[in-house]
Amino acid sequence: MSATAGAAALPAEAAGAELRRGAWGTTWLLLTFMLVNFADKTVMGLAADPIRDELGLTRGEFGTAQSAFFALFSLAALGVSFLTRRVRTTVLLLGMALLWSVAQLPMLLGAAGFGTLVVTRVLLGAAEGPSAPVAVHHLHGWFGQRERTLPTAVLMVGAAGGVAVSAPLLTVVIGAWGWRWAFGIVGLVGLVWAVCWYVRGEEGPLAPPLGRRSPSSAAGDGGGASVPYRRLLLSGTWLTAAFGAFAAYWLLSAGLTWAPDYLHEVSGLSLQQSGAVVTATAVGNAVVLLSHGLLARRASRKGRAPRLPVGLGGGLVMCLAAVSIAAFAEVDAVGVKIALMVGPMALTNVILTVSQTAVARITPAGQRGVALGALAFVYALAGVLSPLVTGRMVDGASSVPAGYRSAYLLMAALVAVAGVLAVCFLRPESDAARLDVPETPGAGPPVH
Repeated sequence: MSATAGAAALPAEAAGAELRRGAWGTTWLLLTFMLVNFADKTVMGLAADPIRDELGLTRGEFGTAQSAFFALFSLAALGVSFLTRRVRTTVLLLGMALLWSVAQLPMLLGAAGFGTLVVTRVLLGAAEGPSAPVAVHHLHGWFGQRERTLPTAVLMVGAAGGVAVSAPLLTVVIGAWGWRWAFGIVGLVGLVWAVCWYVRGEEGPLAPPLGRRSPSSAAGDGGGASVPYRRLLLSGTWLTAAFGAFAAYWLLSAGLTWAPDYLHEVSGLSLQQSGAVVTATAVGNAVVLLSHGLLARRASRKGRAPRLPVGLGGGLVMCLAAVSIAAFAEVDAVGVKIALMVGPMALTNVILTVSQTAVARITPAGQRGVALGALAFVYALAGVLSPLVTGRMVDGASSVPAGYRSAYLLMAALVAVAGVLAVCFLRPESDAARLDVPETPGAGPPVH
């Protein structure tokens, strides 16, 4: 039975409580989904040294293996997003979880070498590419427009939480059982999540109907008549959101792959100390995302607009983060570097929430999955380029510290440009009005 049908059989107050429980229950399940998703990505960074030592890889070759994860990531994100118009997101999420879990397990075999690593990373990326946009699309089927920022932020916390939870655990696994079991553990955990989702996953009351819809039926679900994709994807809001997410994902991908190596080779920390710093950084990212979501919810519950427009606020935060990244590249003190990683550099992640909610605001509900998939297609390109470019820059520099300095200054420049563009062009409300996309109301009493 769907959430809508179940709630309809109850009195109004009980129905509202039932919807709230369903909405937040789904949020926590999808948060766990993202936790496992990013635990998968963390393995390569944490196990970089033993993998390179056992398989005899240079940093450039290792960066190539990590970039293989994103070979089909972007295409899968875009392709599967079109399926959201014809296949329920509950089914798509289950299929992705099963595929990415199974893709991890071949690395448990002692004979699995560099070729197997590359192939399994390609399969893993194809399974995980659509995960974030499909999860956000599914989640927005439970929440009205003004209620979405906090649950979207919670979902994005999965990126930080996946690192925070998995880094210390996987560091222990790598030390005790070897790097191959790190892949095996996250694969098995993914299978457990898939079973839970099969039992508990369901569509929300605001989920758009499947199949092609007429303009009138589209308007009926709060999504408005269809808008040509050309107009959506060439709007200032969508383009700016895509570039901002690209810049943030560049920093995130580089950190997942190379931060442990940087902390070890440049700052002189041990593997365990590097893992602790990566964990602390992930906690900082989570705090930033949740704080932003709570502030947005507080404003929406009081019925007032945020003090700063979305573009101005998000852009200024990105500019501050860019300055912090540049300072990180230039300072030598390890304590200052760690403070910057845990604190102001984490502000970059705000744009990941802002971009998702801004794109959802300008898109009719029935097209939301495709628009979010296209967004993922763009920012996932950073996942292809960032580990590879960073590895090549370090290998080609006169020294490892010099190569990493140049790589982080490049990251700072990308984030700064994204911040300036957001200030100038990220205007979801005005673009929604221009595209004639009405605001999606909530499904019942406000979700708290």
